[in-house]
Amino acid sequence: MRPRAILWDWDNTLVDGWAAIEHGLNVTFRAFGMPEWDRETVLARVRGSLRDTFPGMFGAEWERARDIFYGAVRACHLEVLTPMPGAEAALRAAAALGPQGVVSNKQGPLLRAEAAHLGWAPLFASLVGAGDAAADKPAAAPLLMALRACGVEPGPHVWYIGDTVLDMQAARAAGCRAVLLGRAGHDGGVMAASPDEQFDDGHALADALSRLAIGPAAGGK
Repeated sequence: MRPRAILWDWDNTLVDGWAAIEHGLNVTFRAFGMPEWDRETVLARVRGSLRDTFPGMFGAEWERARDIFYGAVRACHLEVLTPMPGAEAALRAAAALGPQGVVSNKQGPLLRAEAAHLGWAPLFASLVGAGDAAADKPAAAPLLMALRACGVEPGPHVWYIGDTVLDMQAARAAGCRAVLLGRAGHDGGVMAASPDEQFDDGHALADALSRLAIGPAAGGK
């Protein structure tokens, strides 16, 4: 189905910003005398937003941990940020299909700073990060917030593209089409994600979106 709007996850979907996340976590773990995580562990464990995960990790001191984490991330996140392969081509192809937005469990100000740094902010009608909506992914709230800014009602004509099981859950919670980018090797594989559609990488996705853009719109609309 040709989408009328496309919403994107951010980390590991459009960008690789994991070096900053790993650095921020390990600075925080050191402050609390906790074992550090390598990149593989970070990729396997980081899913929910900070406000949903840090209370369970740090207990009553989770707000202190939050402040340490964000301070460490802000110090380096723009320097280590790189687009995922094919991401910019996919964004340019998607722009011909309808409005786009981002829904991420990265804190909203960090997300918007990264989009601006890459020069991508003008491509998006909405950039919704953790803390911007009443709840974070996998709740539907941030996707619905992004769609309101796009002027599009939720439904299967909206694609939500992400790389994890949680992203597919969020898409379904909002009544949107769940599109997996990559093979979710860090999250149980394609079968665990159970997407409505799957693309191996950004290049394959860009090709598919380009074909949809030059084809007839569904229902002649």
